[in-house]
Amino acid sequence: MRLLDYLTIFQENKNIIIEYWLSSDSVINILISKNIEKDFFKKEYANFIFDNYIKVIEDSSNIGKCPIMEQLLKYFKYFNFSTSELFQICSSFKLAITRLTYDKQINSFELDKELDNIFELNFSNILSKYTQTVNEVEDKLIKTLSIINKYIIMSKTDKEGIITEVSEGFCDITGYKKEEVIGKSHNIIRHNEMNNLVFKQLWQTILSGKVWKGEIKNKKKDGTTYWIYATIEPIFDKVHNIIGFYAISQDITSKKEFEEQQNMLIEQSKSAAMGEMISMIAHQWRQPLQAVSILVQKLPLVKMIDGEITDQAINQVVDDVGIQLEYMSKTIDDFRDFFKPNKEKEIVRISSLINKTLDFLSYMLKVDVINFNKKIEDDVVIKVHINEIVQVLINIIKNARDVMIEKNILHRLINIHCYKQNDFLIIEIEDNAGGIPENIISKVFEPYFSTKEKKNGTGIGLYMSKTIIEQHSLGKLSVFNSDLGAVFKIELPLI
Repeated sequence: MRLLDYLTIFQENKNIIIEYWLSSDSVINILISKNIEKDFFKKEYANFIFDNYIKVIEDSSNIGKCPIMEQLLKYFKYFNFSTSELFQICSSFKLAITRLTYDKQINSFELDKELDNIFELNFSNILSKYTQTVNEVEDKLIKTLSIINKYIIMSKTDKEGIITEVSEGFCDITGYKKEEVIGKSHNIIRHNEMNNLVFKQLWQTILSGKVWKGEIKNKKKDGTTYWIYATIEPIFDKVHNIIGFYAISQDITSKKEFEEQQNMLIEQSKSAAMGEMISMIAHQWRQPLQAVSILVQKLPLVKMIDGEITDQAINQVVDDVGIQLEYMSKTIDDFRDFFKPNKEKEIVRISSLINKTLDFLSYMLKVDVINFNKKIEDDVVIKVHINEIVQVLINIIKNARDVMIEKNILHRLINIHCYKQNDFLIIEIEDNAGGIPENIISKVFEPYFSTKEKKNGTGIGLYMSKTIIEQHSLGKLSVFNSDLGAVFKIELPLI
């Protein structure tokens, strides 16, 4: 009889065959060596493998078409099964079936021969797939390593920091060839501007067996500089002694150059703002200084008319001068507070922000005859760096004032409109200077770009305003033209 005629017997004794299979010494030893639980293997794979074998007996064309077998091969690959171990697993399964044929007394030469034939075909296919999987993994690994070598900045040193290996990416960024750095100290790329404390902490960390991460400024072969974000970790031997270090780095030169430009713009913005504030203080002081001058001149005038100066007259002048000096002192305090950095965001009502801005600009608006309309629909609460937002409002309003004067606008007007929209507070500041030309409106927030025809501006005010609103306050600053003029729209998240 053929093997196909005994399928029912095999299926009825499925659990016995699987138990014979997984109880063989060779299978047990393999599973133990791979730290694989027998019950887990039985549940996840053994039953499906048996079912697949039955299908192969039914139709040999099913060889190699079992998805679970492909999963099993990946599983074996994960645990690094050798081909000899794979052979033992498969042959033990065949022996389990053979053992059942003896138990049931259905064994014969023809039956054994057919079992051997199916085993050879099945194992040949499994081995082909397994080695193909291994080759694919190795090919992918080789390609991955090639990419890593080419693009990743990697270096390896011994315990003393002597370079033993570098990647092509390391050579590309430093300008050195491999033979120029192998055997040399890693200090060959160290920049003399780097703080020694950084390297002291670095060595303390990695020599203690921990991973160090941080930014480092290095020097290329040609003397130019570059920045990296490095991850340095120790290499251990079998008894956990440190024998060297791996450093994998990311080029952050562009990021550092951008930060440097940002810092430079911030400093320029501070200087420009300081100059504008001094100008405002001068404006704010002009009126009280004139009043003090008149009051002081009043005393000799009284003496000339009345022949003497009474205590009452002196006291009145002193009181009036004191009022003016107190106003001037308060002005200094206000401007001094403005330049104090807000380390923490504060909760404030929008009406308070607007009023604080107008306090700074009141004299300028009065002298330049600018009408100011304020409409606050929703006096909501926001959490911001107060002085930064006031700086933005002052900058936008002063820009509007400069443009109106430059264009000789007779009836000067600034409208400010505050309202709530979804989860944002909207502040719109509108002037009546005719708007920004369409060919430059998209450039007004670029650094060093100025809309002023006489080019008196630094061109960084609006750029820094956008930075404050969008980066510091997580809002949005935009501009568009209305029928009257330009409208700057500030969007700030509500709390």
